[in-house]
Amino acid sequence: MYAQSTSEPSEAYIALGANLGDREETLMEAVRRLDRSPDVTVLECSNLYETEPVGYVDQPLFLNMAVRVRTRLDAYGLLHVMQRIEKELGRIRHIRWGPRTVDLDLIWMEGRRENTEELILPHPRMEERLFVLVPLKDIVPADETSGLQAILSAALERLDGKDGLQLWKTCSWHSASAPSGS
Repeated sequence: MYAQSTSEPSEAYIALGANLGDREETLMEAVRRLDRSPDVTVLECSNLYETEPVGYVDQPLFLNMAVRVRTRLDAYGLLHVMQRIEKELGRIRHIRWGPRTVDLDLIWMEGRRENTEELILPHPRMEERLFVLVPLKDIVPADETSGLQAILSAALERLDGKDGLQLWKTCSWHSASAPSGS
């Protein structure tokens, strides 16, 4: 299936994680590749956090972050760009929630809802995972109007503490392709 462009740009949020190889470099390369993709502009990146694995725990610690993008692609088109980047960066899927060079998850796209075998939006487990919520909190604007800010606040209030998550490094991002003032 090919990426489908839409007439109006949308904002989307993508969570990224890595726990094999040079985790930080792989995450930043994934961000660069997203930004170089036609019809995708990375607007902002969160801080990077080192986190304990969830699910399958016998594996190295992860680095996690999130990015806010503007795209003219529909959700499936953006998903396919993300999957191509994962493959280019060596992602192999052997164990569910297992070790990986890189993982890109489409978390939110302007409140759109999808529930297909290929894609579920909003991401079904985002409200349970600090390694998604904390990076999102870094980059979701306070005046965001699609409902994500309210979901984040409620989910963070429900979760107890920030065990298993620590700040690794701050990230500043400026895309050469981003319009001035974003």
